[in-house]
Amino acid sequence: MTRLFDIPRSLAFYAAFYGGSVPIVLASVVLLLLGSERRFRSAVHAWSGWHRLCARWLLGQQVRIEGALPEGPVLVAVKHESFFEAIDLPTLLPLPVVFAKAELLRIPLWGLAGGRYGLVAVEREQGAKALRRMIGAARERSGNGARPLAIFPEGTRVPHGTAPELKSGFAGLYKLLDLPVVAVAVDSGPLYHRLWKRPGTITYRFSEVIPNGLPRHEAEERVHGAMNALNPPIPAEPA
Repeated sequence: MTRLFDIPRSLAFYAAFYGGSVPIVLASVVLLLLGSERRFRSAVHAWSGWHRLCARWLLGQQVRIEGALPEGPVLVAVKHESFFEAIDLPTLLPLPVVFAKAELLRIPLWGLAGGRYGLVAVEREQGAKALRRMIGAARERSGNGARPLAIFPEGTRVPHGTAPELKSGFAGLYKLLDLPVVAVAVDSGPLYHRLWKRPGTITYRFSEVIPNGLPRHEAEERVHGAMNALNPPIPAEPA
């Protein structure tokens, strides 16, 4: 149910965030064309930071982080409930290399900028050749582990409280990258994934490190469970 002040808050957010995005995006394109890689990345981080700032002060959405990202090479598996965490990744993680739908990288200019920042294209129908291409791109753009790799293993946004199976491509990445995994639960859906957004606290919960080299079923089970740690508890059946 929409509350009275959700509407003006949301309208102010849309005006400020999208209005402020225009000069930031234009500046990032100019910096990209000028070949200024460091400043281009700074513009991307400024855009992500502007989003969190608008969410905090206009929507009243605070961010709480539980746990921490370990140092060193790691694959970060993130729950995906809304656009909040997608836009927030450059603020949440240190210069992440993100696996994204290949369609996004085909958008004029945006795709060029995404590729230069470090997005890795995920093909929907990925055979062995496409998977090897992804692995190569991920290793190259991560600087062989200097930047964390981030993926949304469910493939798309899912409603809060649901726990779909991980996409099959995750197991291949886990095996071939041979990296430990940190799963991240997030509960942004009820507050952010709606036209009239609501105030409250969005929580990220980082899991303990899930080691590389585990059998597929064990790795998927541990990642799946940790990603859904913020889902509502399942009611017990009556005796």
